[in-house]
Amino acid sequence: MEEGERKIKQEDCSEDNLSSGILTLTNKRLAFDKTRARLMDFSKHVGDTILDISLDDVTKTWKEGLLIKKVCFTVKTSKDEQTYKFGVFNTKSWLKSIDEAINNKNQ
Repeated sequence: MEEGERKIKQEDCSEDNLSSGILTLTNKRLAFDKTRARLMDFSKHVGDTILDISLDDVTKTWKEGLLIKKVCFTVKTSKDEQTYKFGVFNTKSWLKSIDEAINNKNQ
């Protein structure tokens, strides 16, 4: 983490296209680290950081789903926009935390 950066929320989750990993929200960015688990010895290994998104690049946030709930956000990239959908435990709390982090960063 960078200087002055603090972790707000972190959860083991799954993204529709990126598979399972750990989603982390800080006061400056959203990051997703890929994980791999072994059932035989119940171990989990953290791999590479797949996503490292500045909160300034997040253009839209929402939640969706009835049975399988997801927190979603759209990010502007150098070419176009990309949407990510994460299956987290408490979508309402995640959405609120992401929106608050974006608003606090912009003030």
